[in-house]
Amino acid sequence: MPTPTLERERALWAKGYEYVAGVDEVGRGPLAGPVVTAAVVFDHEQGPIEGLRDSKKMTANQRNAVSEAVRGAARAWAIGAASVREIDRRNIRRATALAMQRAVARLSLLPDYVIIDGRPMPELEYEHDAIVGGDATSMSIAGASVIAKCVRDHLMELLDKRYPGFGWGGNKGYGTAAHIAMLDDIGPTPHHRKSFGPVVQPRLL
Repeated sequence: MPTPTLERERALWAKGYEYVAGVDEVGRGPLAGPVVTAAVVFDHEQGPIEGLRDSKKMTANQRNAVSEAVRGAARAWAIGAASVREIDRRNIRRATALAMQRAVARLSLLPDYVIIDGRPMPELEYEHDAIVGGDATSMSIAGASVIAKCVRDHLMELLDKRYPGFGWGGNKGYGTAAHIAMLDDIGPTPHHRKSFGPVVQPRLL
């Protein structure tokens, strides 16, 4: 399995961009909970981080361990988020851009350039490149993905205790059969995204 490297970051460093922030999001697709982002900046001398790869290919325990390692190794890192209300008001794309901007703005240093996973995001108010599959190829993006995933998963596990029955501790807010059945039974909570069709559309029981 290929592991992420600093190849893209080194290319930008060679062009004179001293601080390159890798940014990724978690939680665009769920029916409940915020979208969470992270930004990570590594030093030029940073070596490989054991176990760091696409967060979707890791177990929860592996992610937690690697998240600790990334936060300890990074020159700077930060978290951003956009609430359910902001997702419903702005739409998920603009809310994701807002969460990314917040993560970058909270870094302890101002990055010269940003690289993100996926497609270009015009709403992001930073000069950036988008890399399809970036969380599997770029160390900075992969590190951001793992941190964001750990933070959001922990939040959904806490919300699961306040709103039992939706299975958020396991499904993390995604639209599983049990989650949809609970929506049909008692309706949405304040943490559900009312702009997402499965939350509001009537279903035959």
